[in-house]
Amino acid sequence: MTESINTIPFSRMFKPKELEGYRKNLLSKNDPDSPKILICCGPGCQPSGSIEVAEEIKKAVIEAGWNGKVIPQVKMTGCHGLCSKGPLVTIEPEGIFYQKVKPKDVPEIVEKTLLNGELIKRLEYKNPATKQTHSHTKDIPFYGRQTRLVLKNIGHIDPFDINDAIMRGAYSGLAKALSEMMPGQIINEIKASGLRGRGGAGFSTGVKWESCASYPGTRYIICNADEGDPGAFMDRALLEGDPHSVLEGMALAALAIGSERGYLYVRLEYPLAVKTLTQGIRQAEELGLLGKNIMGTGFNFELSISRGAGAFVCGESSALMSSLEGKVGRPRPKYIRSVEKGFQDSPSNLNNVETYANIADIILNGGKWYKDFGTEESAGTKVFSLTGNIYNIGLVEVPMGVSLREMVYEIGGGIPKKREFKAVQTGGPSGGCIPKQFLDIPVAFGSLAKVGSIMGSGGMIVLDEDSCMVEIARYFTHFLVEESCGQCTPCREGLIRMLEILNRITKGEGQDGDIDTLEELGHFMTDFSLCGLGTSAGNPVLSTIKYFREEYEVHIQNKKCPAGVCKPLFNYSIDANECTGCGKCRLRCPVNAITGEKKKPHTMDRDLCIKCQECYKNCDFRAIMII
Repeated sequence: MTESINTIPFSRMFKPKELEGYRKNLLSKNDPDSPKILICCGPGCQPSGSIEVAEEIKKAVIEAGWNGKVIPQVKMTGCHGLCSKGPLVTIEPEGIFYQKVKPKDVPEIVEKTLLNGELIKRLEYKNPATKQTHSHTKDIPFYGRQTRLVLKNIGHIDPFDINDAIMRGAYSGLAKALSEMMPGQIINEIKASGLRGRGGAGFSTGVKWESCASYPGTRYIICNADEGDPGAFMDRALLEGDPHSVLEGMALAALAIGSERGYLYVRLEYPLAVKTLTQGIRQAEELGLLGKNIMGTGFNFELSISRGAGAFVCGESSALMSSLEGKVGRPRPKYIRSVEKGFQDSPSNLNNVETYANIADIILNGGKWYKDFGTEESAGTKVFSLTGNIYNIGLVEVPMGVSLREMVYEIGGGIPKKREFKAVQTGGPSGGCIPKQFLDIPVAFGSLAKVGSIMGSGGMIVLDEDSCMVEIARYFTHFLVEESCGQCTPCREGLIRMLEILNRITKGEGQDGDIDTLEELGHFMTDFSLCGLGTSAGNPVLSTIKYFREEYEVHIQNKKCPAGVCKPLFNYSIDANECTGCGKCRLRCPVNAITGEKKKPHTMDRDLCIKCQECYKNCDFRAIMII
């Protein structure tokens, strides 16, 4: 994406009804059926060259002879979702989808597809299950099985252009609320929607707003954009691809609870999000949609951006507010809630990015409309980052209650290299691992908790048969040791002790009683830690012991790692009956530990082998064995 300040055709708006006239004027100058080339320039596609592709497309469009045809618009957008197939290019209004586009492909796209309506087969999406190719977004299961409410604009608008957002309805919910609704009516609509916080706790958004509005004092609206879970990028994609959905939601929350001041707490590692938000706030203020005297109604709401320093614990509400005040980001006991005394000891309403992004649509369409999506206890949709051992890695939005099986096999496309599904880890480093016997459970707040995991903010990591569950537990425990604030004994000492035990087990030094000690420590942390990080920090260990206890036992008793991950506990061998002599493993081996003639079974020198997994991962015939 490039930062471009677009000319705003009209002066500041002084009435809510002027927004609709402004929107219609923009639409009259931008035919929705005119051709558009949309290039994903999100953080997943940029490293693969999407910026270069976009620049090449702009150049090719200018140089092409259109012979009376409408010249297509070229837009650099936020994340299109299917991150593992980038750079992604879509062509509207036809909905043509091209994946893994390179700059050298651009002349052919312009000549064949844009000028002559021909499709380019090699750039189409290939379904891993059916091997069928699809040229249109609607035919790709990854997109076709989603319900995009929060993500509806991402991939269609230039996030640096407020006019793009307004044409698709941005700030219409705020205009409606300012002209037609009282603060209590806004809160009642949010309560009726059943919207629960999307940051992990799942508390009723409307009830939280109502509570905050009931306390006297200067009230604050705060957005938690300190997304720190490994593998999670939902909030990042929203802020980078559609910042105005979040800004409008915060303004509606401010109107509902009587606030004039808001803060976005964005982690330092999200520089592009800071840029889109900074420009979004400035453009909205110029149009009178944020700032002083919004749309001439006398309502004031000013926003500032605060950059977090990357501490995971600052995702916890009281630690975030402490950091926002310039203090050390440490949680405090919750005997007084932040809605009563939070930031600056004042009533403070904190929601996460996705929660605010839902608000405007609920105000426009009504709480009942929103509650028709999802389940009775978990209304609406949820955005997930789907990662791990899966074909379609990316950003997914589905109704609450969809099954894990549909997430993994229909939307995710299944497991690569014919590996077996083993588990899915949900809820970030404090979440749990859900084994295959629960593939058909619905993804919702209550159902995940029943099997020992949490939804968290929406991270979902798929694990295949080659994943070691002991190492998974060790990895997340190590992460939490690094990120714990160290303020309370159960979390500080419990995590360190757990990591010591897990380190020993993965090195082949496990002892009888280690499993029982891990369970005892996990339950103690759950019962006595100060904040949500500590109370859920035992989940990775407790859930893996519960469902994969035999792996722990094999590590401890037999000194073996069945998955071939813990290096001291396994060796590789080549099965002569399965080896075809293709030579792929030999060519991949960085230390020349594999020898053999073409079309004849190869052999491996274990003394040279460094267990880098290159041979195992790349063998198409499952001839590399773990022993």
